[in-house]
Amino acid sequence: MLVQPPGAIEPFGQRIARLRQTRGLTQERLAALLAVSRTAVSHLEAGMSLASERTVVLLAGVFAVEPHVLVAATDYPVAKADRLPLRACRYGEVDLQLALLANDKAWVEVLDDAATRERVSHKWRSALRTLLDATDDLDDRCRIERAIDDLRWLTTPRPSEPTPTPGDCTSTEASS
Repeated sequence: MLVQPPGAIEPFGQRIARLRQTRGLTQERLAALLAVSRTAVSHLEAGMSLASERTVVLLAGVFAVEPHVLVAATDYPVAKADRLPLRACRYGEVDLQLALLANDKAWVEVLDDAATRERVSHKWRSALRTLLDATDDLDDRCRIERAIDDLRWLTTPRPSEPTPTPGDCTSTEASS
């Protein structure tokens, strides 16, 4: 995704714009994730301003890459890049909720109680739809949609269908 031909230097702002568009984010949504103005994102993408180390770390988290990978083969200043941390947090609300869902799935599988399965299914279906409505990232939306589709395991004793493969993202809105 960030691969450049050897020796090619991409303007840092163009890289951010490309990654933002690939993720299906608007400048306004990216600005909200970074706690900056939309104008600041616009200036960054246009090359009119330079991202601080803090902003680069936050961008790395949003795009799920390490800070040094984000700035590699760009015109981001080497002196500033040298001060970047080696790692950036890249776990968000979607990751947390899907981990909690997996935990509940493991717990419910131990039980042989249809009423509990139904309650947990209803709770998660509602929570995941709310999360889907609040999520702009295309990859996260796909993961949430797969989780909603996978909730069938709660209302049937054992799933008879294979789990969808990554990248096989079908809209749950069309099937609802």
